[in-house]
Amino acid sequence: MERRTEILTWHDVDLLIDHLLPQFEVEFDAILMITRGGIIPGGLLAEAMDITHVLTAAVDFPAQIAMEKARLYAWPEFIQFPEDRLLRARRTLVVDDVWGAGRTITAVKNRVSSAGGIPYTCVLHFNPYRNLFGSARPDYYAAITDAHILYPWEIDRGGPDRAFLQGVIKPSN
Repeated sequence: MERRTEILTWHDVDLLIDHLLPQFEVEFDAILMITRGGIIPGGLLAEAMDITHVLTAAVDFPAQIAMEKARLYAWPEFIQFPEDRLLRARRTLVVDDVWGAGRTITAVKNRVSSAGGIPYTCVLHFNPYRNLFGSARPDYYAAITDAHILYPWEIDRGGPDRAFLQGVIKPSN
């Protein structure tokens, strides 16, 4: 079965951000953006909420073959992560674009907690059908989907021909 793909515009992203903002019931002291997917939504949220304590985390999981052997319970490698002192006692909004399996954002959330921070998770899209964590879900999300989401910053990367070459955008002739 071929997975459905949704292609979003910048306007769509603006609407998703607008949907998230009223959900926040606490004031955050920091935003921790997961690279690469969380950089743009995290930046938009930081700007909208006037948060200046902006951090990044880069996480890598083993390759597909190693994951299959470990049955998706592989330990992540934190390529980049803020020092504990930057997270301690801070209400930190952990931002990514999508919660699919949930492994990356959950690993980051747990690492923030172990550093003494108070993590809240936030994504643009939540896919409950791929979630590995049962009833766990992001604290905040703008939409639920079962589709593969293509964000405008992914389409623009490499020029418009890249999306055509990957078969995502069909010529209009």
